[in-house]
Amino acid sequence: MVASELRRQLASLLVVRASGHRRDSQRRYPRWELTNDELRSLLEAGVGGVILLGGSAEELRLRCEQLRSWAQQPLLLCADVEEGVGQRFEGASWLVPPLSLAKLHRREPERAVALAERYGRCTGRQARLLGLNWVLGPVCDVNNNPANPVINVRAWGETPQTAGALAAAFVRGCQDEGVLACAKHFPGHGDTSADSHLELPELPHDQARLEQIELPPFRAAIAAGVGSVMTAHLSLPALDAQRPATLSAAVLDQLLRQDLQFPGLVVTDALVMEAITQHYSSGEAAVLAFEAGADLILMPADAQAALDGLEAAAASGRISPERLQSSLERRARALSRCWLPELGGLQQDLSDLVTPQERQLSRELLELSLERRGGQVSASSGGVNLIRLDTQLNCPQLPAVAPALLRPLAAGFQPTVIDQRSPSPWSGDPQAPLALDRLAPGPVFLQLFVRGNPFRGSAGGDEPWPQVILQLLAQQRLAGLAIYGSPYLWEQLRELLPAELPAVYSPGQMPQAQAISLEALGLAEAPLEGGFTD
Repeated sequence: MVASELRRQLASLLVVRASGHRRDSQRRYPRWELTNDELRSLLEAGVGGVILLGGSAEELRLRCEQLRSWAQQPLLLCADVEEGVGQRFEGASWLVPPLSLAKLHRREPERAVALAERYGRCTGRQARLLGLNWVLGPVCDVNNNPANPVINVRAWGETPQTAGALAAAFVRGCQDEGVLACAKHFPGHGDTSADSHLELPELPHDQARLEQIELPPFRAAIAAGVGSVMTAHLSLPALDAQRPATLSAAVLDQLLRQDLQFPGLVVTDALVMEAITQHYSSGEAAVLAFEAGADLILMPADAQAALDGLEAAAASGRISPERLQSSLERRARALSRCWLPELGGLQQDLSDLVTPQERQLSRELLELSLERRGGQVSASSGGVNLIRLDTQLNCPQLPAVAPALLRPLAAGFQPTVIDQRSPSPWSGDPQAPLALDRLAPGPVFLQLFVRGNPFRGSAGGDEPWPQVILQLLAQQRLAGLAIYGSPYLWEQLRELLPAELPAVYSPGQMPQAQAISLEALGLAEAPLEGGFTD
Protein backbone atom coordinates (compact mmCIF):
# COMPACT_ATOMS: atom_id res chain seq x y z
CA MET A 1 0.00 0.00 0.00
CA VAL A 2 1.48 3.38 -0.97
CA ALA A 3 1.57 6.11 1.64
CA SER A 4 -1.01 8.31 -0.10
CA GLU A 5 -3.57 5.50 -0.01
CA LEU A 6 -2.92 4.92 3.68
CA ARG A 7 -3.25 8.62 4.46
CA ARG A 8 -6.56 8.87 2.57
CA GLN A 9 -7.95 5.92 4.47
CA LEU A 10 -6.96 7.45 7.79
CA ALA A 11 -8.30 10.84 6.68
CA SER A 12 -11.71 9.28 6.05
CA LEU A 13 -11.95 8.66 9.81
CA LEU A 14 -11.59 12.34 10.73
CA VAL A 15 -14.60 14.62 11.36
CA VAL A 16 -13.76 18.33 11.21
CA ARG A 17 -15.74 21.41 12.20
CA ALA A 18 -17.31 23.87 9.75
CA SER A 19 -19.67 26.79 9.91
CA GLY A 20 -23.13 26.24 8.47
CA HIS A 21 -22.62 29.51 6.61
CA ARG A 22 -20.88 29.32 3.25
CA ARG A 23 -18.56 32.33 3.53
CA ASP A 24 -15.47 32.59 5.73
CA SER A 25 -16.54 36.03 6.94
CA GLN A 26 -19.71 34.49 8.43
CA ARG A 27 -17.94 32.07 10.75
CA ARG A 28 -19.13 32.60 14.33
CA TYR A 29 -16.40 30.54 15.98
CA PRO A 30 -13.23 30.90 13.87
CA ARG A 31 -11.19 29.27 16.64
CA TRP A 32 -12.83 25.94 15.73
CA GLU A 33 -14.39 26.44 12.30
CA LEU A 34 -12.00 25.91 9.43
CA THR A 35 -11.77 28.30 6.49
CA ASN A 36 -13.14 27.19 3.15
CA ASP A 37 -9.63 26.75 1.76
CA GLU A 38 -8.72 24.49 4.69
CA LEU A 39 -11.97 22.56 4.41
CA ARG A 40 -11.69 22.03 0.70
CA SER A 41 -8.08 20.88 1.02
CA LEU A 42 -8.95 18.41 3.78
CA LEU A 43 -11.99 17.01 1.96
CA GLU A 44 -10.01 16.60 -1.25
CA ALA A 45 -7.37 14.77 0.81
CA GLY A 46 -9.99 12.29 1.98
CA VAL A 47 -11.40 13.65 5.25
CA GLY A 48 -14.68 11.82 5.65
CA GLY A 49 -16.88 13.84 7.98
CA VAL A 50 -17.93 17.37 8.89
CA ILE A 51 -19.81 18.68 11.93
CA LEU A 52 -21.73 21.89 11.23
CA LEU A 53 -23.12 24.72 13.33
CA GLY A 54 -24.88 27.97 12.50
CA GLY A 55 -26.91 29.51 9.72
CA SER A 56 -30.44 29.09 8.48
CA ALA A 57 -32.01 25.88 7.26
CA GLU A 58 -31.68 27.07 3.67
CA GLU A 59 -28.00 27.93 4.17
CA LEU A 60 -27.31 24.53 5.69
CA ARG A 61 -28.69 22.77 2.62
CA LEU A 62 -26.46 24.83 0.33
CA ARG A 63 -23.48 24.26 2.61
CA CYS A 64 -23.96 20.48 2.62
CA GLU A 65 -24.11 20.50 -1.19
CA GLN A 66 -20.92 22.55 -1.30
CA LEU A 67 -19.06 20.19 1.05
CA ARG A 68 -20.13 17.12 -0.89
CA SER A 69 -18.95 18.72 -4.13
CA TRP A 70 -15.47 19.14 -2.63
CA ALA A 71 -15.20 15.56 -1.38
CA GLN A 72 -14.05 12.49 -3.29
CA GLN A 73 -16.25 10.11 -1.31
CA PRO A 74 -19.58 9.98 0.56
CA LEU A 75 -19.46 12.17 3.67
CA LEU A 76 -20.84 11.82 7.16
CA LEU A 77 -22.44 15.24 7.75
CA CYS A 78 -23.58 15.80 11.32
CA ALA A 79 -24.71 18.38 13.85
CA ASP A 80 -25.38 18.62 17.58
CA VAL A 81 -29.15 18.96 17.26
CA GLU A 82 -30.20 17.36 20.54
CA GLU A 83 -33.24 19.69 20.74
CA GLY A 84 -34.32 19.51 17.12
CA VAL A 85 -32.64 20.89 14.01
CA GLY A 86 -33.91 24.39 14.80
CA GLN A 87 -31.71 24.48 17.91
CA ARG A 88 -28.76 25.13 15.58
CA PHE A 89 -30.30 26.11 12.23
CA GLU A 90 -32.94 28.81 12.10
CA GLY A 91 -36.20 27.90 10.41
CA ALA A 92 -36.39 24.26 11.50
CA SER A 93 -38.12 22.92 14.61
CA TRP A 94 -36.54 23.88 17.93
CA LEU A 95 -37.99 21.47 20.49
CA VAL A 96 -38.05 21.46 24.29
CA PRO A 97 -34.96 20.04 26.02
CA PRO A 98 -35.23 16.25 26.38
CA LEU A 99 -35.40 16.31 30.19
CA SER A 100 -38.83 17.93 29.92
CA LEU A 101 -40.29 14.52 28.99
CA ALA A 102 -38.94 12.84 32.12
CA LYS A 103 -41.80 13.99 34.38
CA LEU A 104 -44.38 12.90 31.82
CA HIS A 105 -42.70 9.49 31.64
CA ARG A 106 -43.31 9.02 35.37
CA ARG A 107 -47.03 9.78 34.93
CA GLU A 108 -47.76 8.46 31.43
CA PRO A 109 -44.85 6.31 30.22
CA GLU A 110 -46.46 5.17 26.98
CA ARG A 111 -47.35 8.72 25.94
CA ALA A 112 -43.85 9.96 26.79
CA VAL A 113 -42.22 7.19 24.74
CA ALA A 114 -44.49 7.95 21.77
CA LEU A 115 -43.60 11.65 21.98
CA ALA A 116 -39.87 10.85 22.21
CA GLU A 117 -40.15 8.77 19.04
CA ARG A 118 -41.96 11.63 17.27
CA TYR A 119 -39.23 13.94 18.55
CA GLY A 120 -36.59 11.70 16.94
CA ARG A 121 -38.57 11.38 13.73
CA CYS A 122 -38.97 15.18 13.46
CA THR A 123 -35.25 15.66 14.04
CA GLY A 124 -34.23 12.97 11.57
CA ARG A 125 -36.62 14.06 8.82
CA GLN A 126 -35.62 17.71 8.95
CA ALA A 127 -31.92 16.84 9.17
CA ARG A 128 -32.24 14.67 6.07
CA LEU A 129 -34.06 17.37 4.10
CA LEU A 130 -31.25 19.80 4.83
CA GLY A 131 -28.42 17.45 3.86
CA LEU A 132 -27.36 15.92 7.19
CA ASN A 133 -27.18 12.15 7.58
CA TRP A 134 -25.98 11.92 11.18
CA VAL A 135 -27.51 13.42 14.34
CA LEU A 136 -25.26 13.65 17.41
CA GLY A 137 -27.97 12.60 19.84
CA PRO A 138 -29.57 11.30 21.96
CA VAL A 139 -27.79 12.14 25.19
CA CYS A 140 -27.92 8.87 27.15
CA ASP A 141 -26.42 10.31 30.33
CA VAL A 142 -28.53 9.97 33.48
CA ASN A 143 -28.77 13.44 35.00
CA ASN A 144 -28.88 12.30 38.62
CA ASN A 145 -26.72 15.25 39.71
CA PRO A 146 -28.72 18.52 39.56
CA ALA A 147 -25.47 20.50 39.76
CA ASN A 148 -24.18 18.95 36.54
CA PRO A 149 -23.00 21.97 34.53
CA VAL A 150 -22.88 20.40 31.08
CA ILE A 151 -25.57 17.67 30.81
CA ASN A 152 -28.51 18.95 32.84
CA VAL A 153 -31.66 19.36 30.69
CA ARG A 154 -29.91 17.75 27.69
CA ALA A 155 -30.49 14.33 29.30
CA TRP A 156 -33.67 12.33 28.71
CA GLY A 157 -34.05 11.36 32.35
CA GLU A 158 -32.84 11.42 35.92
CA THR A 159 -33.21 7.66 36.31
CA PRO A 160 -31.74 4.89 34.13
CA GLN A 161 -35.19 3.56 33.29
CA THR A 162 -36.57 6.86 32.01
CA ALA A 163 -33.39 7.91 30.23
CA GLY A 164 -33.14 4.52 28.51
CA ALA A 165 -36.75 4.26 27.40
CA LEU A 166 -36.89 7.78 25.96
CA ALA A 167 -33.44 7.74 24.36
CA ALA A 168 -34.21 4.43 22.65
CA ALA A 169 -37.49 5.88 21.34
CA PHE A 170 -35.60 8.87 19.91
CA VAL A 171 -33.14 6.48 18.20
CA ARG A 172 -35.97 4.55 16.54
CA GLY A 173 -37.67 7.70 15.28
CA CYS A 174 -34.50 9.33 13.99
CA GLN A 175 -33.08 6.27 12.25
CA ASP A 176 -36.43 5.41 10.66
CA GLU A 177 -35.84 8.61 8.66
CA GLY A 178 -32.55 7.32 7.26
CA VAL A 179 -30.35 9.38 9.58
CA LEU A 180 -27.84 7.86 12.00
CA ALA A 181 -28.28 8.60 15.69
CA CYS A 182 -25.48 8.78 18.26
CA ALA A 183 -25.76 7.70 21.91
CA LYS A 184 -23.58 9.90 24.11
CA HIS A 185 -21.49 10.36 26.29
CA PHE A 186 -20.21 6.86 27.02
CA PRO A 187 -19.97 5.48 29.68
CA GLY A 188 -22.04 8.27 31.29
CA HIS A 189 -21.47 11.97 32.02
CA GLY A 190 -24.54 12.57 34.18
CA ASP A 191 -23.09 12.25 37.68
CA THR A 192 -20.31 14.81 37.26
CA SER A 193 -19.94 18.33 38.60
CA ALA A 194 -17.27 19.60 36.19
CA ASP A 195 -17.52 20.62 32.52
CA SER A 196 -15.31 18.53 30.22
CA HIS A 197 -15.15 21.46 27.80
CA LEU A 198 -13.05 23.20 30.46
CA GLU A 199 -11.41 20.45 32.54
CA LEU A 200 -11.34 16.67 33.05
CA PRO A 201 -14.23 15.54 35.29
CA GLU A 202 -14.00 12.40 37.40
CA LEU A 203 -16.63 9.69 37.69
CA PRO A 204 -15.68 7.97 40.96
CA HIS A 205 -17.71 4.78 40.50
CA ASP A 206 -16.88 1.12 40.04
CA GLN A 207 -18.30 -1.15 37.35
CA ALA A 208 -21.07 -2.46 39.61
CA ARG A 209 -22.39 1.07 40.00
CA LEU A 210 -21.99 1.73 36.26
CA GLU A 211 -24.11 -1.34 35.55
CA GLN A 212 -26.80 0.01 37.87
CA ILE A 213 -27.01 3.67 36.79
CA GLU A 214 -24.83 4.76 33.87
CA LEU A 215 -24.93 1.86 31.43
CA PRO A 216 -28.64 0.91 31.13
CA PRO A 217 -29.55 3.82 28.78
CA PHE A 218 -26.66 2.88 26.48
CA ARG A 219 -27.79 -0.74 26.52
CA ALA A 220 -31.29 0.43 25.58
CA ALA A 221 -29.97 2.56 22.71
CA ILE A 222 -27.82 -0.32 21.46
CA ALA A 223 -30.81 -2.64 21.61
CA ALA A 224 -32.72 -0.08 19.53
CA GLY A 225 -29.99 -0.31 16.86
CA VAL A 226 -28.24 3.01 17.41
CA GLY A 227 -25.67 3.55 14.66
CA SER A 228 -22.97 5.27 16.71
CA VAL A 229 -21.80 5.92 20.26
CA MET A 230 -19.83 8.98 21.38
CA THR A 231 -17.22 8.80 24.12
CA ALA A 232 -16.99 10.97 27.24
CA HIS A 233 -13.95 12.98 28.25
CA LEU A 234 -13.87 11.97 31.89
CA SER A 235 -11.66 10.09 34.31
CA LEU A 236 -12.91 6.71 35.46
CA PRO A 237 -10.23 5.48 37.87
CA ALA A 238 -12.01 2.21 38.67
CA LEU A 239 -11.56 1.10 35.04
CA ASP A 240 -8.50 3.05 33.95
CA ALA A 241 -6.35 5.03 36.37
CA GLN A 242 -4.13 6.43 33.61
CA ARG A 243 -6.27 7.72 30.76
CA PRO A 244 -9.67 9.39 30.25
CA ALA A 245 -12.48 7.25 28.87
CA THR A 246 -12.05 8.60 25.32
CA LEU A 247 -8.47 7.26 25.27
CA SER A 248 -9.05 4.09 27.28
CA ALA A 249 -9.14 0.59 25.79
CA ALA A 250 -10.70 -0.64 29.04
CA VAL A 251 -13.68 1.63 28.40
CA LEU A 252 -14.04 1.58 24.59
CA ASP A 253 -12.81 -1.87 23.61
CA GLN A 254 -13.53 -3.94 26.69
CA LEU A 255 -16.64 -2.29 28.11
CA LEU A 256 -18.36 -0.96 24.98
CA ARG A 257 -17.26 -3.38 22.25
CA GLN A 258 -16.96 -6.62 24.21
CA ASP A 259 -19.18 -6.31 27.27
CA LEU A 260 -22.02 -4.30 25.67
CA GLN A 261 -21.48 -5.94 22.25
CA PHE A 262 -21.79 -2.67 20.34
CA PRO A 263 -21.14 -3.30 16.62
CA GLY A 264 -21.42 0.24 15.24
CA LEU A 265 -19.27 3.35 14.98
CA VAL A 266 -17.45 4.68 18.04
CA VAL A 267 -16.74 8.40 17.75
CA THR A 268 -14.77 10.52 20.16
CA ASP A 269 -16.27 13.61 21.70
CA ALA A 270 -14.58 16.72 20.31
CA LEU A 271 -10.85 16.39 20.88
CA VAL A 272 -10.57 20.18 20.89
CA MET A 273 -12.13 20.21 24.37
CA GLU A 274 -9.78 21.24 27.16
CA ALA A 275 -10.22 17.96 29.05
CA ILE A 276 -8.04 16.54 26.25
CA THR A 277 -5.96 19.46 24.96
CA GLN A 278 -4.64 20.29 28.44
CA HIS A 279 -2.92 16.90 28.54
CA TYR A 280 -2.32 15.62 24.99
CA SER A 281 -1.17 16.92 21.61
CA SER A 282 -3.50 16.60 18.62
CA GLY A 283 -1.48 13.75 17.13
CA GLU A 284 -1.11 11.73 20.31
CA ALA A 285 -4.77 12.20 21.30
CA ALA A 286 -5.92 10.91 17.90
CA VAL A 287 -3.62 7.89 18.05
CA LEU A 288 -4.52 7.01 21.64
CA ALA A 289 -8.26 7.29 20.88
CA PHE A 290 -7.88 5.05 17.83
CA GLU A 291 -5.80 2.51 19.76
CA ALA A 292 -8.44 2.50 22.51
CA GLY A 293 -11.19 1.55 20.05
CA ALA A 294 -12.55 4.76 18.52
CA ASP A 295 -13.38 4.61 14.81
CA LEU A 296 -13.90 8.32 14.14
CA ILE A 297 -11.83 11.22 15.44
CA LEU A 298 -14.08 14.25 16.03
CA MET A 299 -12.77 17.81 15.92
CA PRO A 300 -9.07 17.37 16.63
CA ALA A 301 -7.48 20.66 17.65
CA ASP A 302 -5.21 20.38 14.59
CA ALA A 303 -6.55 18.12 11.85
CA GLN A 304 -3.26 17.91 9.95
CA ALA A 305 -1.33 17.04 13.12
CA ALA A 306 -3.91 14.38 14.00
CA LEU A 307 -3.62 12.89 10.53
CA ASP A 308 0.18 13.00 10.69
CA GLY A 309 0.09 11.19 14.03
CA LEU A 310 -2.25 8.48 12.76
CA GLU A 311 -0.17 7.98 9.61
CA ALA A 312 3.06 7.65 11.59
CA ALA A 313 1.41 5.17 13.98
CA ALA A 314 0.11 3.07 11.08
CA ALA A 315 3.46 3.15 9.28
CA SER A 316 5.30 2.03 12.43
CA GLY A 317 2.88 -0.81 13.15
CA ARG A 318 1.44 0.86 16.25
CA ILE A 319 -1.88 0.78 14.37
CA SER A 320 -2.24 -2.52 12.55
CA PRO A 321 -3.75 -2.86 9.06
CA GLU A 322 -6.45 -5.11 10.55
CA ARG A 323 -7.39 -2.48 13.14
CA LEU A 324 -7.64 0.21 10.46
CA GLN A 325 -9.67 -2.05 8.19
CA SER A 326 -12.21 -2.78 10.92
CA SER A 327 -12.91 0.94 11.37
CA LEU A 328 -13.15 1.51 7.62
CA GLU A 329 -15.67 -1.32 7.38
CA ARG A 330 -17.74 0.06 10.24
CA ARG A 331 -17.80 3.46 8.55
CA ALA A 332 -18.89 1.87 5.27
CA ARG A 333 -21.68 -0.06 7.02
CA ALA A 334 -22.87 3.11 8.74
CA LEU A 335 -23.01 4.96 5.44
CA SER A 336 -24.96 2.10 3.90
CA ARG A 337 -27.61 2.54 6.61
CA CYS A 338 -28.22 6.22 6.05
CA TRP A 339 -29.57 8.43 3.33
CA LEU A 340 -26.99 9.61 0.78
CA PRO A 341 -28.33 11.95 -1.91
CA GLU A 342 -26.75 12.36 -5.29
CA LEU A 343 -24.88 15.63 -5.74
CA GLY A 344 -27.52 18.23 -6.56
CA GLY A 345 -30.22 15.89 -5.30
CA LEU A 346 -31.56 18.18 -2.56
CA GLN A 347 -34.42 19.70 -4.49
CA GLN A 348 -37.47 19.39 -2.24
CA ASP A 349 -39.27 22.65 -1.55
CA LEU A 350 -38.31 23.82 1.94
CA SER A 351 -41.67 25.51 2.45
CA ASP A 352 -42.67 22.11 3.85
CA LEU A 353 -39.60 21.77 6.08
CA VAL A 354 -41.78 22.00 9.20
CA THR A 355 -45.01 20.07 8.76
CA PRO A 356 -48.26 20.88 10.58
CA GLN A 357 -47.74 17.72 12.64
CA GLU A 358 -44.29 18.91 13.68
CA ARG A 359 -45.63 22.33 14.65
CA GLN A 360 -48.23 20.58 16.74
CA LEU A 361 -45.53 18.42 18.35
CA SER A 362 -43.48 21.46 19.27
CA ARG A 363 -46.43 23.19 20.93
CA GLU A 364 -47.67 20.00 22.63
CA LEU A 365 -44.27 19.39 24.21
CA LEU A 366 -44.11 22.96 25.48
CA GLU A 367 -47.61 22.91 26.90
CA LEU A 368 -47.09 19.53 28.59
CA SER A 369 -43.93 20.73 30.30
CA LEU A 370 -45.26 24.16 31.36
CA GLU A 371 -45.78 24.77 35.10
CA ARG A 372 -47.47 27.84 36.52
CA ARG A 373 -48.88 29.15 39.78
CA GLY A 374 -50.52 32.30 41.13
CA GLY A 375 -52.48 34.89 39.17
CA GLN A 376 -51.65 37.07 36.23
CA VAL A 377 -49.10 39.85 35.89
CA SER A 378 -50.62 43.31 36.36
CA ALA A 379 -49.70 46.04 33.92
CA SER A 380 -47.42 48.75 35.27
CA SER A 381 -46.63 52.18 33.89
CA GLY A 382 -43.12 52.14 35.35
CA GLY A 383 -42.01 48.56 35.87
CA VAL A 384 -38.71 46.78 35.24
CA ASN A 385 -38.42 43.63 33.13
CA LEU A 386 -35.22 42.18 34.61
CA ILE A 387 -33.81 39.41 32.40
CA ARG A 388 -30.87 37.24 33.38
CA LEU A 389 -29.18 35.42 30.50
CA ASP A 390 -26.66 32.65 30.88
CA THR A 391 -23.59 32.63 28.70
CA GLN A 392 -24.85 31.22 25.41
CA LEU A 393 -23.06 33.19 22.71
CA ASN A 394 -25.11 34.99 20.06
CA CYS A 395 -28.20 34.35 22.18
CA PRO A 396 -30.61 32.84 19.62
CA GLN A 397 -33.30 32.60 22.32
CA LEU A 398 -33.53 36.39 22.71
CA PRO A 399 -33.77 38.14 19.32
CA ALA A 400 -34.91 41.75 19.24
CA VAL A 401 -38.54 40.68 18.77
CA ALA A 402 -38.51 38.00 21.49
CA PRO A 403 -41.74 37.71 23.49
CA ALA A 404 -39.68 37.96 26.69
CA LEU A 405 -38.80 41.51 25.63
CA LEU A 406 -41.91 42.75 23.86
CA ARG A 407 -44.79 41.32 25.90
CA PRO A 408 -43.69 42.75 29.27
CA LEU A 409 -42.85 46.02 27.49
CA ALA A 410 -46.42 46.24 26.22
CA ALA A 411 -47.54 45.90 29.85
CA GLY A 412 -45.25 48.72 31.00
CA PHE A 413 -42.11 46.80 32.03
CA GLN A 414 -38.95 48.28 30.54
CA PRO A 415 -36.28 45.65 29.75
CA THR A 416 -32.98 45.41 31.60
CA VAL A 417 -30.85 42.51 30.42
CA ILE A 418 -27.90 41.23 32.44
CA ASP A 419 -25.36 38.67 31.29
CA GLN A 420 -21.64 38.10 31.76
CA ARG A 421 -20.85 41.13 29.64
CA SER A 422 -22.98 43.39 31.87
CA PRO A 423 -21.79 45.20 34.98
CA SER A 424 -22.29 43.09 38.09
CA PRO A 425 -25.89 43.24 39.34
CA TRP A 426 -24.83 42.28 42.87
CA SER A 427 -24.64 44.60 45.88
CA GLY A 428 -22.26 42.47 47.91
CA ASP A 429 -24.82 42.06 50.70
CA PRO A 430 -25.55 38.31 51.07
CA GLN A 431 -28.99 39.05 52.52
CA ALA A 432 -29.97 41.59 49.85
CA PRO A 433 -27.69 40.73 46.95
CA LEU A 434 -29.42 42.52 44.08
CA ALA A 435 -28.20 46.10 43.70
CA LEU A 436 -31.67 47.63 43.54
CA ASP A 437 -30.24 51.15 43.49
CA ARG A 438 -28.96 50.36 39.99
CA LEU A 439 -32.47 49.52 38.78
CA ALA A 440 -35.23 51.93 37.89
CA PRO A 441 -37.92 52.18 40.58
CA GLY A 442 -41.16 50.24 40.31
CA PRO A 443 -42.31 46.62 40.24
CA VAL A 444 -39.91 44.01 38.87
CA PHE A 445 -40.89 41.20 36.52
CA LEU A 446 -37.99 38.74 36.82
CA GLN A 447 -37.13 36.38 33.93
CA LEU A 448 -34.29 33.90 34.36
CA PHE A 449 -32.77 32.10 31.38
CA VAL A 450 -30.66 29.58 33.27
CA ARG A 451 -29.65 26.01 32.43
CA GLY A 452 -26.60 23.82 32.17
CA ASN A 453 -24.60 24.70 29.07
CA PRO A 454 -21.22 23.69 27.66
CA PHE A 455 -18.46 26.16 28.58
CA ARG A 456 -20.55 27.80 31.31
CA GLY A 457 -18.92 25.87 34.15
CA SER A 458 -22.07 25.73 36.28
CA ALA A 459 -25.72 24.83 36.07
CA GLY A 460 -26.87 28.25 37.23
CA GLY A 461 -27.15 27.40 40.91
CA ASP A 462 -24.16 29.54 41.86
CA GLU A 463 -26.06 32.84 41.89
CA PRO A 464 -28.14 33.98 44.91
CA TRP A 465 -31.59 33.92 43.33
CA PRO A 466 -33.39 32.71 46.50
CA GLN A 467 -32.06 35.77 48.34
CA VAL A 468 -33.06 37.99 45.40
CA ILE A 469 -36.63 36.67 45.55
CA LEU A 470 -36.82 37.33 49.30
CA GLN A 471 -35.28 40.78 48.81
CA LEU A 472 -37.84 41.77 46.17
CA LEU A 473 -40.72 40.33 48.20
CA ALA A 474 -39.61 42.24 51.29
CA GLN A 475 -39.76 45.49 49.29
CA GLN A 476 -43.04 44.45 47.67
CA ARG A 477 -41.46 44.85 44.24
CA LEU A 478 -41.76 41.35 42.75
CA ALA A 479 -44.50 41.48 40.11
CA GLY A 480 -43.91 38.00 38.67
CA LEU A 481 -41.35 35.34 37.88
CA ALA A 482 -40.59 33.34 34.72
CA ILE A 483 -37.89 30.69 34.60
CA TYR A 484 -36.76 29.20 31.30
CA GLY A 485 -34.46 26.18 31.46
CA SER A 486 -33.47 24.67 34.79
CA PRO A 487 -36.15 22.64 36.61
CA TYR A 488 -33.89 22.64 39.65
CA LEU A 489 -33.88 26.42 39.94
CA TRP A 490 -37.67 26.45 39.55
CA GLU A 491 -38.08 23.86 42.31
CA GLN A 492 -35.85 25.94 44.56
CA LEU A 493 -37.55 29.29 43.98
CA ARG A 494 -41.22 28.40 43.73
CA GLU A 495 -41.32 27.40 47.40
CA LEU A 496 -40.42 30.98 48.35
CA LEU A 497 -43.31 32.56 46.46
CA PRO A 498 -46.67 33.61 47.90
CA ALA A 499 -49.46 31.47 46.45
CA GLU A 500 -50.96 34.40 44.57
CA LEU A 501 -47.75 35.66 42.95
CA PRO A 502 -47.69 35.04 39.16
CA ALA A 503 -44.98 32.54 38.23
CA VAL A 504 -44.28 30.21 35.34
CA TYR A 505 -41.66 27.66 34.38
CA SER A 506 -40.75 26.27 30.95
CA PRO A 507 -37.79 24.00 30.21
CA GLY A 508 -37.56 25.63 26.80
CA GLN A 509 -35.80 28.97 26.30
CA MET A 510 -36.72 29.59 22.68
CA PRO A 511 -39.15 32.37 21.68
CA GLN A 512 -42.06 29.93 21.33
CA ALA A 513 -41.52 28.81 24.94
CA GLN A 514 -41.56 32.45 26.03
CA ALA A 515 -44.78 33.13 24.14
CA ILE A 516 -46.63 30.19 25.69
CA SER A 517 -45.28 30.94 29.17
CA LEU A 518 -46.14 34.64 29.10
CA GLU A 519 -49.55 33.93 27.65
CA ALA A 520 -50.20 31.82 30.76
CA LEU A 521 -49.36 34.89 32.87
CA GLY A 522 -51.78 37.09 30.95
CA LEU A 523 -49.17 38.85 28.83
CA ALA A 524 -50.66 38.72 25.35
CA GLU A 525 -48.88 38.96 22.02
CA ALA A 526 -47.29 42.36 21.48
CA PRO A 527 -47.16 44.42 18.28
CA LEU A 528 -44.16 43.58 16.08
CA GLU A 529 -43.63 40.22 17.80
CA GLY A 530 -45.47 37.65 15.72
CA GLY A 531 -44.44 34.23 14.55
CA PHE A 532 -43.66 32.61 17.89
CA THR A 533 -46.94 30.92 18.77
CA ASP A 534 -47.10 28.33 15.98
